[in-house]
Amino acid sequence: MTGYTKDHAWVRMDGETATVGISDYAQRQLGDIVYVDLPKVGAALTQGETMGTVESVKSVSELVAPVSGVVTEVNGALTDAAELLNQDPEGEAWLVRVKLAGKVEGLMDAAAYRSYSGVVVSDTE
Repeated sequence: MTGYTKDHAWVRMDGETATVGISDYAQRQLGDIVYVDLPKVGAALTQGETMGTVESVKSVSELVAPVSGVVTEVNGALTDAAELLNQDPEGEAWLVRVKLAGKVEGLMDAAAYRSYSGVVVSDTE
C-alpha cells in the first residue's frame, strides 16, 4: 500500500520497511530538479521533521519525513542524477528506505490524496 502526506511525499510499506519519495505533483511544482540532499544511512528520522532538501531551478524545498525510523538505504542514483526525480518520482527515484519506529499514522490513501491535491494517483497501490 502507498500512502501520501500533505507535504506531497509518498510512503510505500513493506513490512517494517518504508520506501519514501516525493509525489509526481511535488516534482511538477518544483520544476527542473538539480540537486537533492538526503539523510545518511543510520540517520534517525522523526515524522514531520526535515530530513533533507530538494533544489530546483526555481527554489530549494525542505523534504519532510513522512514516517519515523532509521534510514537503512539511500537512493545513490539521485546523487549524480537528481533529474531522475522529474522522470520517475513515484518509482525508480525513491529517496530513502526506513526501518519504521512504531505505527505509521496520518497518511492519506490515493483517493484522499487526489481530493487534497487535485491530482490523479493510482488507486491500485
